[in-house]
Amino acid sequence: WGDFDRGTVEPPALVQRIAARTGLAAADVQRVVDAVPHELQPLPETVALLERLHAAGHVLFYLSNMPRPYADFLLATHGFLGRFRDGVFSGRVGHNKPEREIFEIASARFGRAPGELLFIDDHAPNIDAARALGWQGFVFEGAAGAAQQLQERGLL
Repeated sequence: WGDFDRGTVEPPALVQRIAARTGLAAADVQRVVDAVPHELQPLPETVALLERLHAAGHVLFYLSNMPRPYADFLLATHGFLGRFRDGVFSGRVGHNKPEREIFEIASARFGRAPGELLFIDDHAPNIDAARALGWQGFVFEGAAGAAQQLQERGLL
């Protein structure tokens, strides 16, 4: 799956790899792969926090491990992503979090020095990788906790 996120494996090859590794029927694996994007639903509390940040005038960017076809689906179906000025999906740049390169690509693409970027992610190793490159960051443990962290930083 990591190669799928990275954009180095397309869905047909992914299905065959998973089927070979697990012994599941390729048709069953294909159904799961096809169903995943429809299961990626926004959390209302998190979207509300995003709206608050946007309304406060903050420039927002995203950085996500997401295969290209799923990223395309999300951009076409989830309007709140329009609140972000720009973003990086792993499947489009050939690197995954917590790889150094994806953070370097994001920093350059966003036109921001690492120290200007506050990275919020639900996986501590990703935060550690960002901090190692000079980014600010904290682990997302829910919208309420994130709002508190942002208030403590004077951002809300």
